[in-house]
Amino acid sequence: MMKMWIALVLVAFAATASAQNCLCESMKWATCDGTPCTCTLMVADKTPQIINCNKMIPKCYLMKAEMYRSSKNLSTRLIGGKPVESAFVDNDGIYDPECENSGIFKAKQCNNTEECWCVNSAGARRTDKGDKTLKCEKLVETNWVRIQLTHKPAATPLNKDNLKTAIADAIHKRYDNFNKAMVEEVEYDADSRMIVVDVKKPKGDRKNDLTNMAYYMEKDVKVLPLFKNQDKFAAIMGDQQVEMENILVYYVDEEPPTFTMKHLSGGIIAVIVVVVLAVVAGLLVLFFARKRQNQRYNKAQPRELEPM
Repeated sequence: MMKMWIALVLVAFAATASAQNCLCESMKWATCDGTPCTCTLMVADKTPQIINCNKMIPKCYLMKAEMYRSSKNLSTRLIGGKPVESAFVDNDGIYDPECENSGIFKAKQCNNTEECWCVNSAGARRTDKGDKTLKCEKLVETNWVRIQLTHKPAATPLNKDNLKTAIADAIHKRYDNFNKAMVEEVEYDADSRMIVVDVKKPKGDRKNDLTNMAYYMEKDVKVLPLFKNQDKFAAIMGDQQVEMENILVYYVDEEPPTFTMKHLSGGIIAVIVVVVLAVVAGLLVLFFARKRQNQRYNKAQPRELEPM
């Protein structure tokens, strides 16, 4: 009888230990259970998406999960400069994307509407919007992200020479062993406390995902981490931890985006109109000034006397 009780206790202990180990460290909203441990993420009503918690979750699934949670009034999120002329930021924000089975974005997105657009591998719109006849030939890869950060006041001045190593190490450690060799350059302005991090990969590289890393980092700095571990992103420099308080991400794709003038924002259009009107007004002033000057000149000319 005693042996049976011991066996039952051991089974219960093993089950408890198994349940405690069945966690998703890379996604705090995941639900995990079963043997072997299986984790899912709700991306729509009655639609659990199986995820691999041994790595960061694809951004497309994360955006779908955020839209779903927002529709259910669950917690989601709070509301530098271009590295090159073709760089752009994701001004459209979050939407409910269509994902491939691998978790990457479909090249064409419509957000359950009649309006569609083409996106890059970060899910950011890179074309004007059109109707459902819009053609998106392929998913264009983002091969360069510029991450613009502002750090919180530090106890001691930061050593600019050591900053690149500290940032690269922090990215590598926190984001799925990200290849820190891709952190190509780090610039620092001590007066504004601004850090600019350029992360690049060779064109054609489909193994390394820059945009997923950048999305997780945005959450770490802007709102709350997506990881079960709620520690914020920080760089370790000597004996101090340097935390960040602002972030802006620019995307540079393997091919430039194809935005046109017809979808400029109202503010930009207003500026263009004002500039054009100012130029026209200046030309009119110049024209009338010249005209008045010519009239005065003609009046001043002596008239020839008619012959007697």
